Amino acid sequence: MSTSNQSLENKLEALQCHFTWNLYPGSRSLTVIQHILEDIATDEGNVWLGHIYNLQGFIQYKLGSSEEALNIFRRATKIFQHLKNSDEGPWLMVNFGNLAWLHHLMGEDEKTQDYLSKVEALMRKYPGPPEEEPHPEVCAEKAWTLIKFDKEKKLQAAELFQRAVRMQPDNVEWETSWAILSADPFKAYIKDMTPDLFEKVKSATERDPDNLYVAALYLEARAAKGEQIQDEAKDLAEKILEKPMHDYCGIGRVMKLYRKYISVDEAIKIADEALKRHPDSRFVKRSAAKCYTKKVFSQRGNPDPRATDKAIRLWREVIEVYPECSPKEKISLADVHTKVDIEKADQIYRELLDREDLDPAEKQMLYCRYAKHLQFIKKDYCSSTTYHMMAAEIQKESKYKEKSVKQLKKTLKINKDPEIQRRIREDPEIQRRITEFLTSLGINHYINIDTEKGNDM
Repeated sequence: MSTSNQSLENKLEALQCHFTWNLYPGSRSLTVIQHILEDIATDEGNVWLGHIYNLQGFIQYKLGSSEEALNIFRRATKIFQHLKNSDEGPWLMVNFGNLAWLHHLMGEDEKTQDYLSKVEALMRKYPGPPEEEPHPEVCAEKAWTLIKFDKEKKLQAAELFQRAVRMQPDNVEWETSWAILSADPFKAYIKDMTPDLFEKVKSATERDPDNLYVAALYLEARAAKGEQIQDEAKDLAEKILEKPMHDYCGIGRVMKLYRKYISVDEAIKIADEALKRHPDSRFVKRSAAKCYTKKVFSQRGNPDPRATDKAIRLWREVIEVYPECSPKEKISLADVHTKVDIEKADQIYRELLDREDLDPAEKQMLYCRYAKHLQFIKKDYCSSTTYHMMAAEIQKESKYKEKSVKQLKKTLKINKDPEIQRRIREDPEIQRRITEFLTSLGINHYINIDTEKGNDM
């Protein structure tokens, strides 16, 4: 390699952009990431629209379409300039870096040098604080990208948003994104949200009143504390229904708020209205499917067949429009089928168990949910224990591992559960096997069992 080529490579490697951020799909395929981006609003009022196009362009390149990637990167440039009402600014550093890389990879090094010069000019004109690297605009875009691209890097993303907010505290969108991301670990058990985080979400709601997603998150956190929020929830739902439907419009969170803390029937009314107004929105279909599934499993005895049929139809439509969806959607479909066709539910589970493309986290979720299916629907306690063990031995901390470990511990406890007593009588060695298994994982099987939190809906 010539000295000039080496110098060019070094300059490219020093850029802060998608091509240097070591972005690997991880558990998500590139097409799944595309679906995630498609579920985010692309109207001109979205402050993240330039970031969306930057990431879409990178994905198009990775999928083998350099020309389409170039068109999308150029679109991102125009969007940034339009949103910022200026032809230049630090928010173009990542975009110009992407263009420099893409032209280099396309063998157009003259254009590469042009974009390198543009990046250098921006860095001189808009330097970040001396003690902080990179620039806050770059920190924010990288944080936003990591959230969408690699769910394992959310902690790093939160740290980047925190740095961006510290350097530029007047940017309410960054503060809101930081608050939402910080709350992510508490989404399943929101009542465990720490007081500091609760105040952070409250502050984001007050500073960014147009963000209805964080407003729904804040209401949910308040409801979890026992506050009466019905009137506010109704007003918020009406506001959200007037907006375009997308991943961060708040419709999913407000439906969850209703079905957990207010009324499943009221949640379904919101779902039906959203479906009526946005019949082609796959995101709305998924949120509505969760509401109808909750309705099915909240009814004692035989559930309303109309609710069951609607849940099954919605899950099928969701799976059809998300061809590479995670196993969770198909598991939900299987669980609803247990109310009307257990053989069909078994078939869906068997097809999932035969898949070879699942990552460890997806396998752990599948094993845990299938173990419950075997225990509560099939009454096959021996096989259920086996699958709980399979879930527990996967080296990933998650709510599914926690649930499987708890169930194994419950089998060891002296209790009055007649089913567990019968299970032990049928297989007297089961307690020894579980004890040895938990010991091999370094898990103290004498820990008291708390009541299992929540559910998957």
